[in-house]
This record gives sequence, structure tokens and C-alpha cells, in this order.
Amino acid sequence: MEEQLIAKKDLLELTGISYGQLYRWKRKQLIPEDWFIRKSTFTGQETFFPKEKILKRVQTISEMKDTRSLDELAERFSPQSVRKIILSEQELLDRNIVSNLTLQIYKELVPHKQNYPFDVVLALFLLDQMLKDGRMNRTEARDLLDVLKTNSHKVYDKNSRLYFIRKMGVSMVLLAAEDVALYFDDGVNVIEAQSISSSMEALKRLIERN
Repeated sequence: MEEQLIAKKDLLELTGISYGQLYRWKRKQLIPEDWFIRKSTFTGQETFFPKEKILKRVQTISEMKDTRSLDELAERFSPQSVRKIILSEQELLDRNIVSNLTLQIYKELVPHKQNYPFDVVLALFLLDQMLKDGRMNRTEARDLLDVLKTNSHKVYDKNSRLYFIRKMGVSMVLLAAEDVALYFDDGVNVIEAQSISSSMEALKRLIERN
């Protein structure tokens, strides 16, 4: 599965930002260097971006740039900034970040936990979305939490993607450290292919709103 790209000229037209703004944000590290993808086209070399990620990032910057400096935004977007985030069980529930069911499943695996660092909160957030949509049962939920609990802290500062697949009723969770194209045989049903960085952005916005 290949990530959909958007050309630079289409991005500028769609969002209304200028060429100068885009590259100023790049210099300030508001937009990661590896999101600027150079490709050969019939007109020569063009710059493309991962569409979903760049549109969400531009939207977030546009919403926050009048109340925060670019340096403050750079700190917010830094993958290392999430290390400071620790939430209690009650905060997770009060802020509607996760449901009681999701916490209950997690506590069956890790009992007596009171405070949750960001990598655990992210795992719970991802699981909660799939449980609410009915895409995953409790047994599969434990498998997902086990994979994320063990590995998510290794990949949340990378361009990673979470896959949840089924074949002939057998499910599997995959965590790709880089957002590379993965190809499955025709019998595989890809239930979820979620960008970790997009989920991180959504979670951070939810935490900030509350």
C-alpha cells in the first residue's frame, strides 16, 4: 500500500499558503525534511508531500500560528516533546481520550498502573478507535496492545505506520518503522493502515483542547 502524495503546486493552491511560508516552516522544522519528496515527472523534477500528513500539519500550523511563535510550534511538533506528556487514568477518561473498555483491556495486561506516558496513551488511543468502530475484538485488542506496548516508543519519532490485517479469520498486527509500500496477497484483508504520526497529531490536539 503506497501513501498518496500531493504535488507542491497543488498543496499551495489547495491550502492558500505561499511558497515562502512553506519553506520558512521547513527552515523552522515545523515540516520534516523527509516530507519533501523529489520525483522525476515529464516536466522535470517536482516536489511532492505525503498528502494526509502535510494537509493536517498545514491546518494545525494555520490554526495555531496566531497564538504561538514559530519556535513554540517547532517545540510542539518535535517528536521529543511528547516525552513530557504523562496522564493519569482519570485524565484519560475525563478528557474522553479512551473509554473504560479500552482501559479495562489494558489493565488486564498491565495491572496497578496509575500514570500513563505518551507512548502508552497513543497505543490506547489507537486501540480505542478500532474498538469503537467494531474493527477489532478483545483478543485482537490484546495483540495490538502487546505490539505497541513493546515497540511504539521505538517508532513514534519515525515515519511509521500500523497495519491490522486478517486472512481466513486469522488476524495480525504489523508495525512498520518506516512508511514503506507493503504488498499483500489477494486473500489478505487490510482492516487498518494508520499513520502513527497522524495519530500522534490527532492525540496531541485532543489533549491540548482539554
